[in-house]
Amino acid sequence: MEFRNDFLELLRRRFGTKRVHNNIVYNEYISHREHIHMNATQWETLTDFTKWLGREGFCKVDETPKGWYIQYIDRDPETIRRQQEQEKKKKQDLDDEEKTAKFIEEQVRRGLEGKEQERPVYTELNRENDEEKVAFNLNKGASTSVAASSKTSVLGPSALKMVGGAGSVKRKESAHSSGQSKEKKKKSALDEIMEFEEEKKKTARTDYWLQPEIVVKIVTKKLGEKYHKKKAVVKEVIDKYTAVVKMIDSGDKLKLDQTHLETVIPAPGKKVLVLNGGYRGNEGILESINEKNFSAAIIIESGPLKGRRIEGIQYEDISKLL
Repeated sequence: MEFRNDFLELLRRRFGTKRVHNNIVYNEYISHREHIHMNATQWETLTDFTKWLGREGFCKVDETPKGWYIQYIDRDPETIRRQQEQEKKKKQDLDDEEKTAKFIEEQVRRGLEGKEQERPVYTELNRENDEEKVAFNLNKGASTSVAASSKTSVLGPSALKMVGGAGSVKRKESAHSSGQSKEKKKKSALDEIMEFEEEKKKTARTDYWLQPEIVVKIVTKKLGEKYHKKKAVVKEVIDKYTAVVKMIDSGDKLKLDQTHLETVIPAPGKKVLVLNGGYRGNEGILESINEKNFSAAIIIESGPLKGRRIEGIQYEDISKLL
């Protein structure tokens, strides 16, 4: 029983649910001094033990020309719960993407409708009296028509020019205001989209936070006092929720779920990485700590937000960078 438990614990901790050759796991198991030998168990060979693990439902096992492979079946309630939450989060992300696409489509449609409304309407030039004279002012590309009879000669050409000039000025003002209106509408739609995305980014939180090269603390007691409350560096992130960590003191490498880890808050002035929320992925310098609210203030050190001061970041949303 002890052999089985220790073997399965090693398989779970080191390889998770990854498919691996049974000899690799066994060789690592017997490398520990206090291991129990196979001849002291009910199984005569490693193959018998592997088949038994498959029959009892502890692992998925399959035989290949290279030998037997095993894959740990994780039935831990916390793991099952996390998988369900992950599926729920994926569905929520798809819904958010669909909402964003519909929102942008609506803005584009409104912009096109605005352009249709502002399109100029051209009418046919009709003259009721054939004896009327029509005068055109072609100054600077602007045109106007002035209907005149015998009074035209009395007013003189200068008067016509003044009328034409006034019409041209009005059209320029109208065109200018129309251009401003178009620009305002376009800018308004763009602003709305940007504000929508910015608000979504600020409220976007995930249930995973692991990132490479951050310092973490092991909080699970399942690994014994040797690792409990000890610090390690995340070397690799697997499937968002699992990390391969390297112990700072001993150099040992372990594969752990994020529920067995917690973030590390350094002293003010040290580097940190934002792990969740709208500023996820930004590096910063820890400025101060608010022990009463379990939060901190940081100054972004890289990227387009460099120099920005952010207050009220929770301890679990940042961690020390190596």
